[in-house]
Amino acid sequence: MSRTRILIVEDEPIVSRDIQDTIVSFGYEVAATASSGEEAVKKAAEWTPDLVLMDIVLKGDMDGVEAAACIQAQRNVLVVYMSAHSEIEILDRAKLTCPYGYVMKPFTERELALAIAVTLARRIEPPTCS
Repeated sequence: MSRTRILIVEDEPIVSRDIQDTIVSFGYEVAATASSGEEAVKKAAEWTPDLVLMDIVLKGDMDGVEAAACIQAQRNVLVVYMSAHSEIEILDRAKLTCPYGYVMKPFTERELALAIAVTLARRIEPPTCS
């Protein structure tokens, strides 16, 4: 059985590297990393991850919510948002993409591990948006 492949979308290099190291320590494979929404869409098509850990505020013209919507339009993929932003407008936009989770920054390794584990456990049952 192959390892779960995760695309990390984070525009802060130090945070991205920390998440990569954490993901590997959990036993998952880092399929790729991206620092912009546009790059995330390209890499998701190229590397076909099982899960995308998506920051919302990114470099470039496309934010994480737009990138997640584009990626999901291409293929069925699990998305967990990671963000320091909890404004209602952002949450309402994010909810439209039917994410499996929303982890507030700064988060602990345990919080990230739990978000990933719960998401992967639910992957056989796609969420229903309401």
